[in-house]
Parts: sequence; structure tokens; C-alpha cells
Amino acid sequence: MQQPPPTSHLAGPEVFASMATPDDGVRLSAEPVWVEADRPTATPAPPDSTYDLQALAIAGHLVDVHDHLRGNLQQIQSLIAQVLQGTMTPGEARSGIYETTLARHSWNLGAYCAQYCSMVTGHHGLEDAVLFPHLRKADAELEPVIDRLEQEHHVIHEVLGKVDAAIVKFDGDRSDVASLQQAMNLLTDALLSHLSYEERELLEPLARHGMFPG
Repeated sequence: MQQPPPTSHLAGPEVFASMATPDDGVRLSAEPVWVEADRPTATPAPPDSTYDLQALAIAGHLVDVHDHLRGNLQQIQSLIAQVLQGTMTPGEARSGIYETTLARHSWNLGAYCAQYCSMVTGHHGLEDAVLFPHLRKADAELEPVIDRLEQEHHVIHEVLGKVDAAIVKFDGDRSDVASLQQAMNLLTDALLSHLSYEERELLEPLARHGMFPG
């Protein structure tokens, strides 16, 4: 019979508040995608609940995946800023390769945005197909939260459609970065808010029930 981990390796439910990435409230777009005040919350875990290192690692994996999405989103916003500002080094300016540099950044921007949209869609598809059904079965009290998260996935999918349309427009006219920036700002607001909400509500249930049955 496997022995439980030492008490020093056990953590209480308060640990998940520090693991979850808070929403800083910054919004880049004037267009709201949903009413955040309407979001349901999960029933808090009993204060005497404990979680071992494996349970914490399972919860931490979701944060790691989300951090990857956040990091890539930040890189896209950086590329957009470079294209808008025509950023280049003094050496590039002296060498007269401004057009080449801008063209390279512009090409990367369209390709990167398209790849990122596919990444987000894949992540949400896995959650909808595997993770959410498992948590619904494991804990009926999570039903309202999971319903809301799935609704937000659909909204984000619509926003991704706007980004895709902006990419097509940008590919036809590399001088029109503003439309792509507007679409990416809307995606940034929606996705960062959604990821924070998901972590706040699901880290503890994930640690308790795992990501998969069994």
C-alpha cells in the first residue's frame, strides 16, 4: 500500500489562489465580449482539504499551458507594435534594408496570428471534449461554471473568426495593420480574462479530481 506523502508536502486550498494568474483588468478594446459580473463561481473546497505534490502538479499543468498561450499572445502584440512603428535598429537603417525588415515582420505577423488561432482552438477543443465532461461527472456543483466556460469558448471562437478575417485582409494589403491590431486586441481581452477565470475556478477541482477519469 502506497504511503501518503509527508505532512510537510501537503497544501491547503489557499494555495490555488497564489497559483492562479489574476486578471489585471486592463482592456485594449472598447468592445466588450461578455459581462464578467455574470460569471458563476464554484463552491469553495472545505478549509481542511489537503493536496499532495502530484495533485498540485496537475493543477499547475493547466497554468503552464495557459502561460504558453499568454506568452505567444504577448509576442504577437510585440510584432504588431513593430510593424506599426516601423521599428528597426540603427544598423538596419544605415544599411538601407528597412523595407526588407518591415516585410519580414509583416509576413511573420500574419503567419504567427494564424498559427496562434489554431493553437487556441486546439486547446479549447481538448477541454470541451475531455476535461469538462470529466469534471462534470466528478462534481455536479461545477456544472454552472463549466457551462459558462464552454459559452466563453464559443465567444472566443467567434473572435478568432474576426482575427482570421483580419489576417486575410492584411495578407492582401500589408499596410493595413490597424484592422489586425483591433481584432487581436479583442482576442487579447477575451482570452486573458477567460484564462484567469478558468484558473480561478478549476485549479482546485483539477487537483482533487485530476484531468482524466481514473
